[in-house]
Amino acid sequence: MSVTVDGDKRGSVPVRVRRILRGPRPEKVPSLVGTACTLIGLVDIAAGIFPRFRASRVHALAEVLPGTLGPLSAALSLSAGVLLLLLAHGLKRHKRRAWRAAVVLLPLGATAQFVWRHSILGVLLSLALLTLLLRHRGQFAALPDPRSRWRALANFVLMGAGSLALGLVIVSAHPRRTVGDPSLTDRLEHVLYGLLGVEGPVAYTHGVDWTVGYSLGALGMLTALTTIYLAFRPEHPAARLTDDDETRLRALLDQHGGRDSLGHFALRRDKGVVFSPSGKAAVCYRVVSGVMLASGDPIGDVEAWPGAIERFMDEAKIHSWTPAVMGCSETGGQVWTRETGLDALELGDEAIVDVADFSLSGRAMRNVRQMVKRIERNGYTTRVRRVRDLEDAELARIRRAAADWRGTDTERGFSMALGRIGAPGDGDAVIATAHKEDETGTDSPYGDLKAIIHFVPWGPDGMSLELMRRDRSADPGMNELLIVAALQASPALGIARVSLNFAMFRAALARGEKIGAGPVLRLWRGLLVFLSRWFQIESLYKFNAKFRPRWEPRFVVYRTTRDLPRIGLAALQAEGFVNLSLPRPFTRRRPTPTPRPCAHLTPRTPTEQKAHAA
Repeated sequence: MSVTVDGDKRGSVPVRVRRILRGPRPEKVPSLVGTACTLIGLVDIAAGIFPRFRASRVHALAEVLPGTLGPLSAALSLSAGVLLLLLAHGLKRHKRRAWRAAVVLLPLGATAQFVWRHSILGVLLSLALLTLLLRHRGQFAALPDPRSRWRALANFVLMGAGSLALGLVIVSAHPRRTVGDPSLTDRLEHVLYGLLGVEGPVAYTHGVDWTVGYSLGALGMLTALTTIYLAFRPEHPAARLTDDDETRLRALLDQHGGRDSLGHFALRRDKGVVFSPSGKAAVCYRVVSGVMLASGDPIGDVEAWPGAIERFMDEAKIHSWTPAVMGCSETGGQVWTRETGLDALELGDEAIVDVADFSLSGRAMRNVRQMVKRIERNGYTTRVRRVRDLEDAELARIRRAAADWRGTDTERGFSMALGRIGAPGDGDAVIATAHKEDETGTDSPYGDLKAIIHFVPWGPDGMSLELMRRDRSADPGMNELLIVAALQASPALGIARVSLNFAMFRAALARGEKIGAGPVLRLWRGLLVFLSRWFQIESLYKFNAKFRPRWEPRFVVYRTTRDLPRIGLAALQAEGFVNLSLPRPFTRRRPTPTPRPCAHLTPRTPTEQKAHAA
């Protein structure tokens, strides 16, 4: 058996991985071991810090745990506790490296128990846990997550802050043995010196200075060693779409791209891909915080979807990632749940406008019609063209404007964002632009360009909204103007359907505002309205509703209910609403390719706030 990773054959799967993929459902041993490591780590840390705890009855338990070793029991207990806490999460996720570290640590702890304390019970407990790990070693086969050496800097910052906080507690945990009344500044200075292995200004009696010194030195050593390890370990880069992957995906989209309006977004270059054994279907994904997040339906022939989904699930099991799908259609949700045993939950609705049915006539369209007429009277004009029909100079100006008009420092978008304009192969994309001569006479780097809307292909007769940007000095209503222009120009471009934004929880908002809605539904709608202050849930739904679309439900596919908060956080990270990366001064600057990726803009004006794409 072989597994396709990021579109490439990576050879035969190791035997330990094959046991997971083909064997019965894994037992809960890794979870129990991880929980035990967490509890033992906390007990060891407490035993190493608080003298009353070490002298209490609970100390009888702490004495038999790896780390409480003779005269260095406080420092070693603290070190073992920190290491076990670091390993616990990896063991719960079946990580092979965490298993190896625990297998090395436990014999060392057992040996130390026998040599220093002659504790037979401590040796037996260490060996019992070691035996449990060895017996179930097949369940600890998960491969590493995507990583880079920048994790070393993050580890240094987090471990340093944690060591500083623990060190301050250690220095302050012996008030009866402290000489004088040292100030907070003196204690912090003592901690900083102690982490470097140097004696500080705080003095103790009854040999406590040795305990404090060894404990602080151990914390400093752990910070240094873990940072050095992370800095020199091999990199494991995140999955990226290769040129060969993109070629294969475009071939599938040419044949089956009309099935899903999100299909073209699979060509984002920061996604990985797994193909079915026949190569007739594929699932694109990104790994965020341990969640293997796919978006939309699988690409390609529906009959080949199960093969691609199986490969996706296999890849998730190999790395112990949490599988999830965001924004799949009803058909896609049925296939995912049938083939994997996962569950599905309605997430919201996609607004789709049938061009043949669209008209500005009628009372329902009066607000849109009046806004468009007002903007046109103010001297704005629109142009709707295929990207391939743009001249190079104009395309470069549009790219520059889209980048400069982005309202956030972070590129946003994942499920409905392509991340680029005018790349080779994207000539069928549609650009709608708004223009107005500058009355002040100043030369703008964008010329008369005032707003941009970018659509990507949706099969041969459709397009899907990808990006909206505007000059902040332009009049409100640019998005309405350009969407109407694009819809009116669609017949000439051979476009019969247009996918607009995705409205989360639209059904709850629509039902909750109707007469006769129950108290639970009204409460749920009230919560969504409150959250709309940050995530534009209600405003986006109302903006889409202006164009009288038909609503197509979209679903999230997940394994268990307890995974939903983690999946939600991963989705927010992928979409760019939550950023857990390093601050900008510490991020690596990479050369900017051409074209520069662009994503959805969070609009600034009240009117534009209604038009953010999901």
